[in-house]
Amino acid sequence: MFLQLFYFQLAMNTEQLHQLFLQSTGGSTDTRKISDGNIFFALKGENFNANEFAGDALKQGAFYAVIDEAKYAVNEKMIVVDNVLKALQQLAKYHRKQFQIPVLAITGSNGKTTTKELIYHVLKSQFRTIATEGNLNNHIGVPLTLLRMNVETEIAVIEMGANHQGEIAALCEIAEPTHGLITNIGKAHLEGFGGFEGVKKAKSELYRFIEKSKGVTFFNDEDETLKSLLGNVKEVIGYGNREENLASGKIISVDPFLKLEISAGEEKTKIQSKLLGSYNFENILCAVCVGIYFNVPMEKIKQAIEEYSPSNNRSQILEKDSNRFIMDAYNANPSSMKVALENFQKMNAEIKIAILGDMFELGDESEKEHQSIVDQISKMNFTKTILVGTEFGKTNSTTEMTHFKTTEDLKSWLDEQKFANANFLIKGSRKMGLERIVK
Repeated sequence: MFLQLFYFQLAMNTEQLHQLFLQSTGGSTDTRKISDGNIFFALKGENFNANEFAGDALKQGAFYAVIDEAKYAVNEKMIVVDNVLKALQQLAKYHRKQFQIPVLAITGSNGKTTTKELIYHVLKSQFRTIATEGNLNNHIGVPLTLLRMNVETEIAVIEMGANHQGEIAALCEIAEPTHGLITNIGKAHLEGFGGFEGVKKAKSELYRFIEKSKGVTFFNDEDETLKSLLGNVKEVIGYGNREENLASGKIISVDPFLKLEISAGEEKTKIQSKLLGSYNFENILCAVCVGIYFNVPMEKIKQAIEEYSPSNNRSQILEKDSNRFIMDAYNANPSSMKVALENFQKMNAEIKIAILGDMFELGDESEKEHQSIVDQISKMNFTKTILVGTEFGKTNSTTEMTHFKTTEDLKSWLDEQKFANANFLIKGSRKMGLERIVK
């Protein structure tokens, strides 16, 4: 009986798996977050093999468990496939094909998660919308997001991240976006992409898919790099400073939060956001543009953007004692570090202390890019600059800067200081964990 059952499950195709999925309460890859009725996908990584936990998933209420090691197929609730990741991706692609709705794909070097959140908040004010949760934007997160689509979903917003060539193209083949946008192209993941030209090629894979599928692209027409990559995209919806765009605007103030005026034809609206920095101007303008395109009333667009508050250490303002911390420690690359420093310099404050952590995945460009940031700071009149990490430790400066090898060393030093009424910028790559110095 078990042998017959095993071969039946092994032969199950994507359509049959999809029929089971429709009877489930969704997909999960984490036994710690299993909900009753989920289908559990037993993925493998460098340091884990979830096949070992498939039985636990069933005990915790999973509907079925999809595995790719037959020795763990202990009952009829185990579905054996050749490769669990491929099965998950094929299921997501098949599921997505069942919906004739707009699917908006977002990628870019900087600002894609903030832009995705802004667009999601704008669209959900008018439509039943799903969007990527957090930054689950990779070859696993995108399929899981697509599997959240149901008969009530009217629009899907899918964030796509990558650090190697071909990854955006592969995600597009799964998600089949009808609409796309690239926030910008900067110096991120240079090591994996093979330099800045590689970044341009990889990110523009989204344009190439939209071009091939005759879809719609939202485009910042102030960005010459993006303009050079558009190619023959059939329909381009512009946003930027020019009034000919579907959405245009100007910055009113940036201290501390960004306030802007938006123009949509003859209609002008002031928006007071809870976002820091002039660099978020394009992100907000993009969300306004998408909202207008999908006929969201301007009053709903304004309300959605004004109510949105950043989280997860992305340009958050934290108050502790008499000090203010601009917490931008979720991630960093040379492009985002540069604009964060420029914004910090413009802020009206007497005591300004910049705390900067190493930027990762820069490959052969790392030493040059870290030195470039140090050179930039040397021209700024911060009260104090503190550098953290081995890469910043290799730099030279014409002005005095304090350096610590690790975040723990910095935290120990900060705990002994008596700063008052100071403003801190905290910016660094995720692995530096700079948020720990405030917590």
